[in-house]
Amino acid sequence: MMRGQDHWAVAVREPNGTVYVESHDIDSIAARYAIWRKPFFRGMVVLGQSLKIGVRALLVASNHAMEEDEQLSSRQVGVSLTIAMVAFVAVFVLGPTSLFVWLENTLDIHGVIVNVAEGVFRVALFVGYLWLIGRTKDIHRVFEYHGAEHKTIAAYEHGVELVPERIDGYPKEHVRCGTNFLIIVMIVTVFVFSLFGTPGLVWRLLSRVIAIPIIAGGAYEALRLGAKYPDSLLMRALMRPGIWLQKITTQEPDTGQIEVAVASFHEVLRREADAGATPGS
Repeated sequence: MMRGQDHWAVAVREPNGTVYVESHDIDSIAARYAIWRKPFFRGMVVLGQSLKIGVRALLVASNHAMEEDEQLSSRQVGVSLTIAMVAFVAVFVLGPTSLFVWLENTLDIHGVIVNVAEGVFRVALFVGYLWLIGRTKDIHRVFEYHGAEHKTIAAYEHGVELVPERIDGYPKEHVRCGTNFLIIVMIVTVFVFSLFGTPGLVWRLLSRVIAIPIIAGGAYEALRLGAKYPDSLLMRALMRPGIWLQKITTQEPDTGQIEVAVASFHEVLRREADAGATPGS
């Protein structure tokens, strides 16, 4: 899946070997209300858009990559992703908080150190989870397609002809990857939650959930700065954890996977050119 400024596209290798391509406009609330184009607010919009586009892209991909009798309905995909989101919040947000409240009461430890330890544990848990699922065959293949996306974008940014032979030489890690966004969110939570003190369990759990969109907005601004100033030592240091994490979430693709990524990217370029927009990823 590739995303531009105003359009997104998804390309899928069908069972018969052909590549199916589908593209759509990005319907953004930011186009109607200026407040959502402001710093921090735009990060919240991007997070919501990414989830919405991801659901639609997953539905398209699942229904074109599978045989007809295995295809999923939009309801099935929606239910599955809702369960996944609830599980994510429970395991990576609420779970660590509950654990460290228990440790705090058991060991009689209080203060900033508890929140910092909770944040570090959350990051470690997240990285460990990605490493574990990445060892499964299906997810490993998804990570290969992820690498194909990044290589294609990097080749385009360097003005290289978009053919697999030229694209494959570029790195599978990219500074604007959504993985960078996620790990920055995780790291920022370490500092933000440390400011919340150590209130009771209920308020602490609520504060973790409420702070998610705020932290996402800040993380998005950091990601934009990293892409704008790639040679800055500070920005390179900030982006480095995301690049390291992409050693897990991206894998070396094969020629066929790069071809699918190119098909998706060409479609975004076409739609953006027709609309007079600047292509992106």
